[in-house]
Amino acid sequence: MNQILITKKLYITPELKRKKKIYKANFVLSIFFLVILISIYIYAAYARDKAEAVSQEILQNAEMEQEDNTVADSDVLIAVLNDTTDDGNETPVVLDTTNKNKTKQQSASGYTYVVDGKVTIPKINVEYAILDGESDSEAETEELLKTSPVKFHGPEINEVGNYCIVGHNYRNSKFFSKVPTLVNGDIIQITDSVGNMIQYQIYDKYIVDPTDVSCTSQNTGGKKEITLITCTDDSKQRVIVKARAI
Repeated sequence: MNQILITKKLYITPELKRKKKIYKANFVLSIFFLVILISIYIYAAYARDKAEAVSQEILQNAEMEQEDNTVADSDVLIAVLNDTTDDGNETPVVLDTTNKNKTKQQSASGYTYVVDGKVTIPKINVEYAILDGESDSEAETEELLKTSPVKFHGPEINEVGNYCIVGHNYRNSKFFSKVPTLVNGDIIQITDSVGNMIQYQIYDKYIVDPTDVSCTSQNTGGKKEITLITCTDDSKQRVIVKARAI
């Protein structure tokens, strides 16, 4: 018996056409936004890698300058005053000519800064120059932070008081991203611009709101302290790490 196959003709209604157009438009938009997101991610990764390279270059240049400024014994300047001792001999006054004058530099965005020293955290493989902006303005700090950790507040480096350093958390292994993983007892090394290094031991770590700056207090009881400041992974709060000179 012969079988006759009858195929029903599919009628495309106006409503079906409209839904098809919407589907195509949504598909194209999804691809477009996906490309945009991938591009943003690639650019952000490139910017972070570039900032890391610039930061390491600043550190290397500072270390080379530090070596050039190392003072030999023969470089000590002796100034003789007119004052005399009881035996009639003149009293020589030895002036330490160690070069503590830091070279002013300029960022790509035009901000002036000096390299105040170096922060090293062996546990998390951190070693960066500490920049100190000329104006200490918020805009300047934000711009310099893209390049390296920045002095936020406090006395001269490695002096009595609370020396505060702020750095970005990029949620990777760069800059201060791993600082939130530090614990009490870990060591932070701070080296000044002429190579003098002091080790600090962490004694406290906590989280505060962005508006809370109590961590910058200079009430240290006559001791040398440092404070590291960075963002939490969601950037909503701040991680505070306190350390005291050993």
